[in-house]
Amino acid sequence: MYKIKETIVVEGIYDKIKLSRLVDTVIIATNGFGVFTDGRILESIQKMAEKTGIVILTDSDTAGFRIRNYIKQSIPEDRVKHAYVPEVFGKEKRKSEAGKEGLLGVEGIKDDIILDSLKKAGCSIDGTADTRKEGRTITKTDLFKLGLSGGERSREKRCAVAASLGIPMKISANMLLDVLNRLLSYEEFCEIVQNIDEQKE
Repeated sequence: MYKIKETIVVEGIYDKIKLSRLVDTVIIATNGFGVFTDGRILESIQKMAEKTGIVILTDSDTAGFRIRNYIKQSIPEDRVKHAYVPEVFGKEKRKSEAGKEGLLGVEGIKDDIILDSLKKAGCSIDGTADTRKEGRTITKTDLFKLGLSGGERSREKRCAVAASLGIPMKISANMLLDVLNRLLSYEEFCEIVQNIDEQKE
């Protein structure tokens, strides 16, 4: 079991059960969209954000991103980290059929992938520090210059970069920027974009 400093926010009770077998930390479940209507849930998240910082680990479907964005808007930016699980098609063992978008939720993702996503988010796991890469920061201007924002095919290019890193393709340009600076140096990022450009030619 890994000890994590930050409080983890997940969607449902089965996500919470899964995470509680992997990590020793406070875990808050939003009860799906319950966080939109039950002020006590958001209040608990805000209190833990102030006390320990939080890491949001929601499913990679549309609902998961709605919940993530709602929480993100209610917490100071420096108190929130984002962990992402990849878009994996399938269904959880306890369910008779796959979800609306056909993607596995957090509860269905392999343990090592979840732990890796927490590390990539910069969680303090057993004393490991923030994983943000040193050196030149990747900026919004870089995304624009390299065609990942503000252009006709920017979304398509962002999706290609996200796919190469094993993160959800629904990710926004701002969220992608944070992930890129945690996972890659500026040079590594440029190399990935160049490879994508070459494959399209």
